[in-house]
Amino acid sequence: MENNPHVHRTLQHIRALGKKPGIAICPGTPPETIEYLLDLVDVILVMTVNPGFGGQKFLDSQVPKIRRLREMADASGRDIRIGVDGGIDLATAPLATGAGADMMVAGTSIYGQDDYAAAITSLRQAGSLS
Repeated sequence: MENNPHVHRTLQHIRALGKKPGIAICPGTPPETIEYLLDLVDVILVMTVNPGFGGQKFLDSQVPKIRRLREMADASGRDIRIGVDGGIDLATAPLATGAGADMMVAGTSIYGQDDYAAAITSLRQAGSLS
């Protein structure tokens, strides 16, 4: 989204290939920016940190954005998944899922642990995702 001047064409092409198109938006991008794309996406990924490197702190300012995107997705009548990526840990997972996210991308909170499986299970439980 952020660097694609032909986002419609790209999303249509992905769908024509039989895949489920998605779009990622950076923390500074308002949710309304992608309202005109809701009929073309199956997944919206909210970057809850500024992309670039792992270990960043979750930006609390993204919780209202997640909530607004969930409202917009539900109002569209389409089954659009809302994901979050960045700073996801045991404390932030419930914030994200409570706001309407149904997917989480976690790096440091998983790979920084000795037992990856236990870390994933704990994160799923914290976010109430199975």
